[in-house]
Amino acid sequence: MFGIPTLEFRFRGKSRLLLDIYYCFIEQGSPALHPTQIAKHTGISFAEVARRLDATPELFVRLPTRAGEVTRYRITSSTSARSHEEVEALVQKNVQRESLLFYSVGAMVFLTLIIVVLTIAPNV
Repeated sequence: MFGIPTLEFRFRGKSRLLLDIYYCFIEQGSPALHPTQIAKHTGISFAEVARRLDATPELFVRLPTRAGEVTRYRITSSTSARSHEEVEALVQKNVQRESLLFYSVGAMVFLTLIIVVLTIAPNV
C-alpha cells in the first residue's frame, strides 16, 4: 500500500511443516500429490499445505495441468537427489538465514530509534 516491502519468512518457524510435507512425499512413494492428500496424511490444514508448497520452490514444484485436472505437486529433482540429512540441513540453513535477516532488521530498527532519541534528548 505504501510501497514498504513486507518480510515474509518462508522457512523460519515452518521447518517442521516443510519436513513433514517432504517426508509425506517420501512415504507415499507417489511422484505427484495433491495438497488434499498431503493434508490428510500429515494432519496439517489444506490451506497451510498449499501455502507451503507454493512458497518453497526450492523443495516443491507445481506440475503443469491440463483442462479439468487437479493441481499436483512433486519434490524437485535436486531435492529428490539429496539424502534426507541433506534436505534437513538445507531447510535448517534457510531457517538460519531468515533468522539472521530477522535479527538484523530488528537491530537496524532499534539502532535507528536510539539515534532519534539521542538526537532529540539534548534539545529537551
